[in-house]
Amino acid sequence: MTEQAADAPLRDPLDDVRDRVLDEALAEAAFDGWTRRTLDRALGQADVRPQDRPFLFPEGVRDLLDYWAQREDARMLTGFGALAEAPRGVTAKIRWLVRTRIEGLAPDKEAARRAAATLALPPYIETGAKLTWRTADEMWRAAGDTATDFNHYTKRATLSAVYAATAARFFSDEGGAADDPYAATWAFLDARLVDVMRFEKAKARAAGLAPDPAAIAAMLGRLRYGRR
Repeated sequence: MTEQAADAPLRDPLDDVRDRVLDEALAEAAFDGWTRRTLDRALGQADVRPQDRPFLFPEGVRDLLDYWAQREDARMLTGFGALAEAPRGVTAKIRWLVRTRIEGLAPDKEAARRAAATLALPPYIETGAKLTWRTADEMWRAAGDTATDFNHYTKRATLSAVYAATAARFFSDEGGAADDPYAATWAFLDARLVDVMRFEKAKARAAGLAPDPAAIAAMLGRLRYGRR
C-alpha cells in the first residue's frame, strides 16, 4: 500500500452530524443551489437542534462548501493510500489523483457544478481559490513533492489551474461510452498535464534564473483555456 502524504487528522465528533447535513444539502443544492435556505433545510432534514446549528457551520454556506471539499480530498487520499501499487512517476500519480478527485463528484455532479458557480461569485471567490489550492497541495504532497522554495508555489498554482479547468470540462461533459463516460474530460486532462510537464522542463532549464511572471501567466492561461 502507498503512504499518504500526511497523517490523517483526528476526526471531530461533530463531523458525523456535518456529514448528515451535507448529504441532505447535496440533494437540495442540485435543484436550488448553495444558499442559506438550502443549508437551513438540510439542517432541519438532518434533525439538528436549533441550539446546535451555529456550531456546525458558523460561516454558513462557505463552511459547508469547505467541509465538502475536505471530505472529497480525504476520500481521494484514502483511495490513493489503499492502492496496492501506486502509479509510476509523478505525472501518473497526479493524473490518478485529479481524475479520482473529479470522479468523486459524479454522483452529485449538478450540485458540484452549482458549487463551482457559487465559488466564482465575488463573495466566495477567495474561498474558491483557497479550496482549489488546498486540493492541489494535497495532490502534490501525496505524489511525494517536498519542494519548499519557489517551486512549491508554482507547482500548486499550475495544478490548481489544471484541476479547475478539468473540473469545468467535466461539468460540461455529457458522457459517452458506458465503460468510460468521461473520456473527453480525461483527454482534456492529459493535454493539460503535457503543458505542465513542458513548463516543469522549462523551469529546470532556467534553474538559477529569476522567474518570469509573464511566462507563468501565459502558461496558466493555456492550462485554463487550452491552446488557441
